[in-house]
Amino acid sequence: MSTDDIRIERKGARADLILNRPRRHNALTEAMWLAIPELLAPLAEDESLRLLVVRGTGGSFASGADIGEFETAYATLERAETYSNGIADGLNALADFPKPTLAAIEGVCIGGGCGLALACDLRFAAEGSRFGITPAKMGLAYPFNDTKRLAEAVGLSTAKDLLFTGRHVSADEALQIGLIDRLLEPGALAETVSDYAALLETRSSVTARITKAMLTRLEAGQTDEDAITRQWFLDAFTSADFKEGYRAFLDKRAPDFKRRQD
Repeated sequence: MSTDDIRIERKGARADLILNRPRRHNALTEAMWLAIPELLAPLAEDESLRLLVVRGTGGSFASGADIGEFETAYATLERAETYSNGIADGLNALADFPKPTLAAIEGVCIGGGCGLALACDLRFAAEGSRFGITPAKMGLAYPFNDTKRLAEAVGLSTAKDLLFTGRHVSADEALQIGLIDRLLEPGALAETVSDYAALLETRSSVTARITKAMLTRLEAGQTDEDAITRQWFLDAFTSADFKEGYRAFLDKRAPDFKRRQD
């Protein structure tokens, strides 16, 4: 894989996971899927990171897995399992990333590209974007984790419709059904994402980390508090962020969570 096909670009407290195959509308090769966990691992441990943005180049988000690889990828059941596991590992690494994640979508967001967007916490899209999840057009099944993420975003009935038909969805409909969280005018996407990253930079990373961990357990089916979630809640009171937050409140000033308090 060319290192330019997928890469991390750091911008202060924000990191971008960039899909860079514009001639193929950023279709993801097997090597790109396999690279995602490796690229995200060091960022997960970076305390200065506030937001991970996933975006494509050339006016597209991602057109899905690279169909040019399918003949070899699905040549045997064993090979298909290896290939599918690699895709799942990439999507799960993004879904399990401990910090807030945002898909910045323009152009096509189809198949595995839509799966990649659904693995993010939030999805902002530009007008004119197109969405679709298309296993029904290829005689394939959609994996359980991917199906779960879709159903959580749009509800069971709409998930059934999208998967049964494989139809494409406009950006307006995507907003209406909950597939995306914000719909922006052309040219406003990059600025809005930058503004959102700047906002998160002023907020507590401790709050974001614990909140995301709590919501992950909720999505997994946990219905009641347990010893772990209770401890997460209590741990926040001993954090440097809380010390800075309440001191700022008493001082009637904006908190600076970049500070490290003893």
